[in-house]
Amino acid sequence: MKVIIFLFIASIAYQSIAQDNHQSEVEAFQKKMNKKFKNPKQSPLPEKEIADFKGLDYFPIDEHYSVFAKFIRYDNPGITKIKTSTKRIAYYYKYAKLEFTLDSQTHQLNVYQSSKNFDSNKKRLFLLFTDLTNGKESYAGGRYINLTIPDGDEIILDFNKSYNPYCAYNYNYSCPIPPAENHLEVSIKAGVKKAPKH
Repeated sequence: MKVIIFLFIASIAYQSIAQDNHQSEVEAFQKKMNKKFKNPKQSPLPEKEIADFKGLDYFPIDEHYSVFAKFIRYDNPGITKIKTSTKRIAYYYKYAKLEFTLDSQTHQLNVYQSSKNFDSNKKRLFLLFTDLTNGKESYAGGRYINLTIPDGDEIILDFNKSYNPYCAYNYNYSCPIPPAENHLEVSIKAGVKKAPKH
């Protein structure tokens, strides 16, 4: 009986530590984003808005929206043309498929790598997605998440680190539009909310 109680307490303690670590990790992400938006050399904001910038509006940090996903690599990644918010066409390699469960539903999303970065030594991946919050709580044009190629066949997909394309703040930017195949029939109430003026 004492062993069972000890294991239960140890499990609760581990979960608490994991939650604290996740909270700190996402807070660091938010702080980095806010710092970038405040920096005139990096900010996508029009110059007149930078001085008054107080920070982005985020959904509450929620570990529910941090999930483990199967990372299924495509054998022969093909070039995909992705429309942008301007007439420009962006070219990406469809690198892998993510399969995960959220709100008792199984979902799939494709992740991409820029054709400029396609190299076995490059680890950066780009996820574009839309969900049921778009045009309401979040930006109508969808959101992005930056990912790193994992060593194995599983990856952490944390929607708390999703952010808006720069064209959500400044129409002078040309931003890739999430393809229809990357729409989620679920509300992702995590990450950056829509900008007040958009």
